[in-house]
Amino acid sequence: MPRQRIVALAPSVTSILVGLGAGREVVGVTKWCKDVAPIGRRPEFGDCWKVNVAAVMRLQPTLLIGSVPFATAIVERILKQPVPFLALNPRSLRDIESDIRTLARLTGRARAGEKLISRMKRAFERVAQRAREVRSGPAPRVYCEVWPHPRISSPPWVAELVSLAGGRMVVPAGRRVTDAQVARANPDVIILAWAATGARAKASSALENPAWRNVSAVKNGRVAVVRDEFLNTPGPPLMRGAELIFRAIHSGPL
Repeated sequence: MPRQRIVALAPSVTSILVGLGAGREVVGVTKWCKDVAPIGRRPEFGDCWKVNVAAVMRLQPTLLIGSVPFATAIVERILKQPVPFLALNPRSLRDIESDIRTLARLTGRARAGEKLISRMKRAFERVAQRAREVRSGPAPRVYCEVWPHPRISSPPWVAELVSLAGGRMVVPAGRRVTDAQVARANPDVIILAWAATGARAKASSALENPAWRNVSAVKNGRVAVVRDEFLNTPGPPLMRGAELIFRAIHSGPL
């Protein structure tokens, strides 16, 4: 099939395409994509909240691929362009597998898609096996946070990784939550992975929060900062994310 000219409008899309061996078909990326995949000097086009659509179209793309959330105004401008636009919206690990298969088919790499899925599953199973080996007693209670103001818990796929790693998410995943909700849930471990901040989430935001002074994780100093891209990129980076969640929960090397 003819080679595509793809502009990847989400880091997850770029990480999957590169993982499939389709990196040469990616002609443009977001400013965050270099954090999740080796993209060289490809043109960068902002992110899902601010994209120069006219500049994107000058690359003569044959396909635009993004992932929710997206600014409504950006989507409206993209839909006016004479080029197909695919918007992914994964919520679970199974959804991510489906997205990998979709992108694999679009790039003529169905076999590579199955290999990538298998590699991710093996990585997750290694974490799960290690968790089974070290677990004794009830699963530690875990609160993972993707954003502090307003406070939002990490996406559902992160809750699945927490479970694989031997923990249990204590608030609904991917929802706006309050300090009081988290305090009542009394997590043993708090993991901060704030979107679009790299490793700049502040442990002090939890440790010094007066509303959480009686929370087990705060009293015992069990607050971990994980780089944003390892938990908030629904694609291959989650393999590393699962390892980091394990370390946060069990306070030790994988």
